[in-house]
Amino acid sequence: MVSIEPLTRENALVFKDARLRALQDTPTAFGSTYAQTARLNDDDWLARADRWNGEDSVAFLALDSGNPCGIIRCFLDREHSSCAHLASMWVSAPDRRHGVGRALVRAVLDWARAKRARDMYLTVTCNNDSAIVFYQALGFSLTGRTEPYPNDPDLFEYEMTRRL
Repeated sequence: MVSIEPLTRENALVFKDARLRALQDTPTAFGSTYAQTARLNDDDWLARADRWNGEDSVAFLALDSGNPCGIIRCFLDREHSSCAHLASMWVSAPDRRHGVGRALVRAVLDWARAKRARDMYLTVTCNNDSAIVFYQALGFSLTGRTEPYPNDPDLFEYEMTRRL
């Protein structure tokens, strides 16, 4: 049974493990790299847990029998609090297509609604067709806006959005 739990100081190091696995598994799905992130020490991860679960940000961890199998983050736009941004989404390969991703997205959608956000935005790398299809099935649509992917000049990111 998979549970969805908010990131806290108590599970920050479990989140660290999941994030590092995610960066190795799907490196072009994230703006940060494994090399950058692996340099963070445990105190950095505890501080990240505090920052990512504040008034304007939340992160969730999916656990399957206590083992991390997914992560997601959401934050409110600093200039437009009615806009929320989904980020850092990942589900481990064995847990894909079993509802874990949907549960993680549902958690951030619920959080954003509770914060009175009206729109959710995300970016997805152009080479990640399965993620694009996944988000479209959840009601997201491409906006037509693109931006360069920061870690590879040959890639770019599509912006997607949905009303809340």
